[in-house]
Amino acid sequence: MYRVLIVEDDKGIAQAIKTQAEMWQMNVHIAENFGNIMAEFAEFEPHIILMDISLPFYNGYHWCTEIRKVSKVPIIFISSASDNMNMVMAMNMGADDFIAKPFDQSLLMAKIQAMLRRTYDFGQSSPVLEHRGALLNTGDGTLTFSDRKIALSKNEYRILLVLMKNKGRVVSREKLMQALWETDSFVDENTLSVNVNRLRKRLEEAGLKDFITTRFGVGYLIED
Repeated sequence: MYRVLIVEDDKGIAQAIKTQAEMWQMNVHIAENFGNIMAEFAEFEPHIILMDISLPFYNGYHWCTEIRKVSKVPIIFISSASDNMNMVMAMNMGADDFIAKPFDQSLLMAKIQAMLRRTYDFGQSSPVLEHRGALLNTGDGTLTFSDRKIALSKNEYRILLVLMKNKGRVVSREKLMQALWETDSFVDENTLSVNVNRLRKRLEEAGLKDFITTRFGVGYLIED
């Protein structure tokens, strides 16, 4: 089932699109936290996004740019600001299509379905994990925070991936070592500690202080 994220502050329009899309067996989420769309994007992992231009806090161009830093998920702008300048701006920011309001729901659904077919005939999008503004792209193994990409070693990425997937739960040292064994690296207790400490240092240098918490004698966690 395809997942559709609607970033639209007009609740009437958003709900109408949701009702129509669900008739086509799509899973729809209407964004609520307009101050942090990236968190909702990372949690919902949409296959396609419908984005208005005029939004609270930041406009749709801003969020389109932020999403494009970490994902190639299709983005369709839906806006009453349908002059050529806004259309060109949307495309330059990374949008895939632009539909002017008011629009016919049938036309919108046809465009969504066409976009999904074109995109996902060639493979699924890469899921992104988010915490405290840090975005871990599991497709290319990169971590982005404050417009900066943080270089991670293979072991550091594997540790962070396991911790972010289990956010809010303590991950035992044994489970982390098992994850590192999958990288064909020799791992013992000391190797794990060295890799965690290196990862912490990289995160702190990027401004992510106390991102990983130690539970002595048990393991590590990333707190909600």
